[in-house]
Amino acid sequence: MSESKKELSFEKAFSRLEEILEKMNSGSISLDESLKLYEEADKLISSCSKRLNEAERKIEMLIKNRSGEVQLGKDQKPQTENFSLPSSNDASKHRE
Repeated sequence: MSESKKELSFEKAFSRLEEILEKMNSGSISLDESLKLYEEADKLISSCSKRLNEAERKIEMLIKNRSGEVQLGKDQKPQTENFSLPSSNDASKHRE
C-alpha cells in the first residue's frame, strides 16, 4: 500500500478493515498473516474511532436552535445526534 495508514481517509480505512475481515474469515491464511492483519486492523480501528469521535464533536457544535444557541438536553449538556455508519448496501445506494 503506497499511502501510510495515518494518511488514509476514513472511507479507505473502513474499506481496508472490510478486506481484512474477509481474509481472516476465509480461513485460508496462515497464523503469522492473521497476526499481521490483526495488528493492522487494530491500528485502523483506532484511527476510525478517533475520526468518528472528532466528527461527533463537530456535529455537537453544529446542532443549534434557530437563535444560534447550542441546544441543551435535559441534563444541560449540548444535545448530540447519533452517528452511525451506513451498511455497504446503503453506501452504494447513496453513490448512485
